[in-house]
Amino acid sequence: MKFSCTTLLTLAASTPLLAVSGLAVKRSGCDLSKVQLTNLPAPLAAPSSPASFVGIAIGTQNYTCTDAGVFTNVGALAELFDASCLVDTPLFASLSDLAIAAWKSAPPAVSASELIKTLHNFPTSAILGQHYYVTNPITGQGINPKWDFTSQGADAGKADAFVVAAKVNGASAPTGSQDIDWVQLGSIAGNLAKQVYRTDTRLGQPPATCTPGSPEIVVKYAAKYYGFGGSV
Repeated sequence: MKFSCTTLLTLAASTPLLAVSGLAVKRSGCDLSKVQLTNLPAPLAAPSSPASFVGIAIGTQNYTCTDAGVFTNVGALAELFDASCLVDTPLFASLSDLAIAAWKSAPPAVSASELIKTLHNFPTSAILGQHYYVTNPITGQGINPKWDFTSQGADAGKADAFVVAAKVNGASAPTGSQDIDWVQLGSIAGNLAKQVYRTDTRLGQPPATCTPGSPEIVVKYAAKYYGFGGSV
């Protein structure tokens, strides 16, 4: 299935240079030593290590209906694209809006996996990796989020280019109740990062109620993800 996204985000994903304010900006692999994450909503705390990645994600939050008639999160699936070279540009502040606009404009029949597959077909797609959930590698019970860069991008082929993390703190999105929480997480496995942050979220929240026994749902979302303290 072919799908054409016409936002600046997908232009950034399909060309090696992006013109921002009249300047040609390299699209991926830029220095992150000066990246800071400030003005976080309480109780999120600022990172304590240098940045290891900055990405913009397109994907879904996945929910199942409980016996109490409310949805509960059972994971996520997203693709992360390198935003390292856009951090100091005017475009960076709008990345989440551009990402969700591209995702929302996809026909209803296009799944997250199909959109991701289409984006993979761009000659230079600046893919960092994938975000999904796995069984907790320490306890063998429950699920935890994983950021996996082992098969795509600059870290492809590096067995330790992943991080499985556990939530440390969360805060309601400053942009409103339709957007999933901002979160701060700490690593429990992998060397991609010691700390991971999800910020600038767009959508991702399920309906307030559901009918017990109804099928699992997926809700489109976009967000920025930051990793700090990586040693890959």
